Amino acid sequence: MDMRYTVSDKEDLTMSRQTKQHSQQFKQDAVKYVQEHPDLTLVECAKNLGIGLSTLSRWRQQCADNGGAVPTRGSGNYASDEAKEIARLKRKLRDAEDALDVLKKAISILGKD
Repeated sequence: MDMRYTVSDKEDLTMSRQTKQHSQQFKQDAVKYVQEHPDLTLVECAKNLGIGLSTLSRWRQQCADNGGAVPTRGSGNYASDEAKEIARLKRKLRDAEDALDVLKKAISILGKD
């Protein structure tokens, strides 16, 4: 029995993890909700908000550590169009370098015959 996988087989085998981006306002409102409902457990609050327990716990901890504000990553927020273009070009360069490394490895494997 041949157990080799093609690239598409490997993609099917791995679980893609979908992450939902919540706004800073939602995070702060969620922490406030927990504080305003002391009769509810943290699990119940998380369920009512439609988020995971660990997520809510992390936001509460971040809020406590940062003086009442929950920090956000700010993905995609660039100071200028130039900064956005630089980030795009860096990603493109990284992808090209990765492709080059794969090709080099393939050549070295095929060249051993």
